[in-house]
Amino acid sequence: MASEKVETIVAGNYVEMETEEGPKNSKSKLSKFFWHGGSVYDAWFSCASNQVAQVLLTLPYSFSQLGMVSGILFQLFYGLMGSWTAYLISLLYVEYRTRKEREKVDFRNHVIQWFEVLDGLLGKHWRNVGLFFNCTFLLFGSVIQLIACASNIYYINDNLDKRTWTYIFGACCATTVFIPSFHNYRIWSFLGLLMTTYTAWYLTIASLLQGQVEGVQHSGPAKMVLYFTGATNILYTFGGHAVTVEIMHAMWKPQKFKLIYLMATLYVLTLTLPSAAAVYWAFGDMLLNHSNALALLPRTRFRDTAVVLMLIHQFITFGFACTPLYFVWEKMIGIHETKSIFKKAMARLPVVVPIWFLAIIFPFFGPINSTVGSLLVSFTVYIIPALAHMITFAPASARENAVERPPAVLGGWAGMYSVNCFVVVWVLVVGFGFGGWASMLNFIQQVNTFGLFTRCYQCPPHKT
Repeated sequence: MASEKVETIVAGNYVEMETEEGPKNSKSKLSKFFWHGGSVYDAWFSCASNQVAQVLLTLPYSFSQLGMVSGILFQLFYGLMGSWTAYLISLLYVEYRTRKEREKVDFRNHVIQWFEVLDGLLGKHWRNVGLFFNCTFLLFGSVIQLIACASNIYYINDNLDKRTWTYIFGACCATTVFIPSFHNYRIWSFLGLLMTTYTAWYLTIASLLQGQVEGVQHSGPAKMVLYFTGATNILYTFGGHAVTVEIMHAMWKPQKFKLIYLMATLYVLTLTLPSAAAVYWAFGDMLLNHSNALALLPRTRFRDTAVVLMLIHQFITFGFACTPLYFVWEKMIGIHETKSIFKKAMARLPVVVPIWFLAIIFPFFGPINSTVGSLLVSFTVYIIPALAHMITFAPASARENAVERPPAVLGGWAGMYSVNCFVVVWVLVVGFGFGGWASMLNFIQQVNTFGLFTRCYQCPPHKT
């Protein structure tokens, strides 16, 4: 058996302990290398791989709504803001885990989740709010990945409509029930990031080689509704840290997570900025009617490779978004701490059914991202973490005994509270307010145009 690493805390400091269970053999070493990850590098790959998936293909669509300058600025701005709130979540996790382990609570067979952090620090009402927003976001995040699978495969095989492909990929994605936890995404996270890297640079290079189409126009931003819809899609892009707590819990030393999300975001920006800018430069306003950038590029073996890689990556990201839901369901039915992978897998299957159903009802690839971003991401990963951090450390005693104190470069507690207040007000007004208004109008327009349960969203007329 491979050695099992266990995290514990002594006087507020994490200490890594080794429990040797027997001699290592080549099989256990190989299994650990591919299957059992908990290092800083594993966390970085998980964050970077999970942060940008199908949204990579919709960012050029957002640029056509925002215009080039606003598109670039919003990516930089929301990338920084997302990194900030991920940092807050990591601080709250460490604070919660430290307090609990000082009370001799054992987490070896229990995965800590965001709603439990809120419960432990702020009480049941915060737990309930966090549980609602987090689970709803992850539910629709999984739906979006399933919709993206059907949208992408259609570009290399249009013999079946997108709804039929959704049925097929729903069954394929259901196999994620057999992946126990985020410890076991080591090889998948690594491969997933390679896949998005290839796709991003394919979009960039193919668009530049294609050149600008005849009569290309770049009229964005043309309408306020489109402007805020595009902005909230970018808000969604850099709000993928609803699984931050689960990724941290999978680390051997979670206190090292603090800057990992920022480092992941910086890498992701090297993918999203060039690809979105290049595709928008080449196709301009044509993107307003093509939310998937792959639809406008000519079919070549390079594009087909990008499609296949994105399909695999969306399978991985479906697992990332759905695994926390599996954990919540396991805890509800009382089997979370069982060690039987098969028993857990069978119990998890009902979670996939509503995701499958919602993907068939709302197949609006692109517009659904903005709607989820404004109504769910705004609270789940921006407003709630900032408010929770401020309230947790409002008492002077909590600040004095904090496990992690604000760095001096931020201006101490006053600087941290100032940034948190800005995040709450900005996201509430711009993200949820204007973004929610614009995204809902756009979403309703898609429903009125295509209808619910549409067989083939944005397909040629003879296919719909």
